[in-house]
Amino acid sequence: MAVEYEIVIGLEVHVELATRSKIFCACSTAFGAEPNTQTCPVCLGLPGALPVLNHEALNLGLRAALALQCEPAAQTKFDRKNYFYPDLPKAYQISQFDLPLALRGHLDVFPAAGGVRTIGITRVHLEEDAGKLLHESAGGQISTAESSLVDYNRGGVPLIEIVSEPDLRTAEEAYLYLVALKEILQFAEISDCNMEEGSLRCDANISVRPVGQQALGTKAELKNMNSFKHVRAGIEYEAKRQIRLLREGGRVVQETRAWDAQAGVTTSLRSKEEAHDYRYFPEPDLPLINITAERLAEIRAALPELPRARRARFQAEYGLSEYDAGVLTASPELSAFFESAAQGTSPKAVCNWLTVELLGKLNAEGKDISASPVSPAQLNALVRLIEAGEISGKIGKQVFAEMAVSGEDAPVVVKRLGLSQISDAGSLQKIVDQVLAAHPGPVAEYRAGKTATLGFLVGQVMKLSQGQANPQKVNELLRAALGAI
Repeated sequence: MAVEYEIVIGLEVHVELATRSKIFCACSTAFGAEPNTQTCPVCLGLPGALPVLNHEALNLGLRAALALQCEPAAQTKFDRKNYFYPDLPKAYQISQFDLPLALRGHLDVFPAAGGVRTIGITRVHLEEDAGKLLHESAGGQISTAESSLVDYNRGGVPLIEIVSEPDLRTAEEAYLYLVALKEILQFAEISDCNMEEGSLRCDANISVRPVGQQALGTKAELKNMNSFKHVRAGIEYEAKRQIRLLREGGRVVQETRAWDAQAGVTTSLRSKEEAHDYRYFPEPDLPLINITAERLAEIRAALPELPRARRARFQAEYGLSEYDAGVLTASPELSAFFESAAQGTSPKAVCNWLTVELLGKLNAEGKDISASPVSPAQLNALVRLIEAGEISGKIGKQVFAEMAVSGEDAPVVVKRLGLSQISDAGSLQKIVDQVLAAHPGPVAEYRAGKTATLGFLVGQVMKLSQGQANPQKVNELLRAALGAI
């Protein structure tokens, strides 16, 4: 009988904090500058340069800790994590070891199978980022590069590292955890979490063990995953690789592996048979930090509305379904767009136009709401025209498509293209009479009691009017005319 294995996953997430300057110096954190132009003696670790803590980074770290239900430390300090790598000019990283910023938090995820999974968070700590290595190879891979260049602009950018407990059991749970974590960090205005720019990076520790065994198996640390989908795919592959290896009588070795998205496999980077000795010791140039109750109370009071609370409010305040509220709170920008567009009109109608038409268009183009060709005010005006009966929903789609191209407001498009809804009884009666004369069969069926044919006749009126007839008035006129025949 084959042994059944359980997957055990823990995630380490590094998040760049939304400060304008670095954690220990005044250099800019702006992304995209020319290499090595945002550096100074402090972040380059030149002799005699002393670090000074950016207290906004500390406040954002504490905000993250509170948002993740962690217990902030009464006292915290910085330590030197000693190792040599080309992207670390000091040959040590200023991080936190035994007195991290916060401990013992949690985050809930909701698997598709139902229920809730509470994932423990071991710790949240502050540290400085390292520089960025640019590998000179066709695919930018270190394994095939003949040389590497170093950009130190990122060195010293403030980070928090969020370490989960090994509570995740599937790649899908890991994916949902990251999505929920990103939403919280964005809504709390802690980071933009832009993975393409390196604002959020994730390493996964993966091991497998026989079902029922308490001891953890030998883990592999998986790196080089630049999207949540890659994290999910990488974990799935690595877990299957380890299970296959054990079933064949092999042994899993502790190592760091990279995810090759093109090949869909993990590859070995370096062995970690022995735990690396980072020789941590307290950073002598930075004092112990006392976290006062007053400081925490101030940060807690300023904490923005978080995703779960906003979803609940959208359901209660706007009458949206749980699903619609979930879609609209996928990002702070999207939920703000909706609330602005829904002012003074039907929230449900705005939700439908936003999620179906606008997001459908943006998703097809690989864009997000920040690239919307239609503003909240323009979407609001379009919905108002439909609610006022000035255009039909069908015409509204035509107007929306034109707005997305021209950038014009809905009333301008309607006037320019002559798309106003026909509500005048005299004009509509002429169209109704034409339809009745052209379709004697359905008219006879209606008179015989087959009332479903009314829908066909309404459709013919709408077709003849090119979708501009007022559907409610068309129904009224048809019923009156059919009843009189």
